[in-house]
Amino acid sequence: MNAPAPPVVHVVDDDASVRQSLEFLLGTGGFAVRLYDSARALLDAAPAPPGCVLTDVRMPGMDGIELLQQMRRRGVDIPVVVMTGHGDVPLAVRAMKSGAIDFLEKPFSDEALFAALRRAEEEGERRAAARARAAEAVRRIAALTPREREVFALLVQGLPTKAIANKLGASPRTIEVHRARVMEKLAAHSLPDLVRLWQSAEGGGQGTCPQ
Repeated sequence: MNAPAPPVVHVVDDDASVRQSLEFLLGTGGFAVRLYDSARALLDAAPAPPGCVLTDVRMPGMDGIELLQQMRRRGVDIPVVVMTGHGDVPLAVRAMKSGAIDFLEKPFSDEALFAALRRAEEEGERRAAARARAAEAVRRIAALTPREREVFALLVQGLPTKAIANKLGASPRTIEVHRARVMEKLAAHSLPDLVRLWQSAEGGGQGTCPQ
């Protein structure tokens, strides 16, 4: 059985000596490393999960904060750890508000770096699991008929059977039949199950979730 590929760390720093130092250090820690001399170079490479980004905050052209904003706009869902100089902590806090999951204040220890990247790896795994749940939820919801989807949308809003019947101009008995089919197709055992499925689909951003 093949061993899993090591996690990839995308290192972004305009200082060549820093990139080379990090490449060597991360290699000793069992990480695969890809180097970029600018935020633009990373965006042009369009990295995909799994993996994480380790980036300096202050860089010419595009800084770390703008990089995070551009990644969000482009749907690049990879955890980001930012590196900051002593006087740049407020900037790093802004970066975290823009989506970074952690920041390291220079100079940092090897242990602190590895710990931050492990946290990023765990966050990446959590996001991958959430994407898988979202895809499965969207797939199940897509199997509903248009009427079943209408009933589903009203169920997750908390409407009782009679209210749904009145809203859709159907008998309560008909709505009960649709509800039973919705529960069966979505493999749900309760209303909370339906709500969680709806939330997963909504989180997936697929646009197929009932409104």
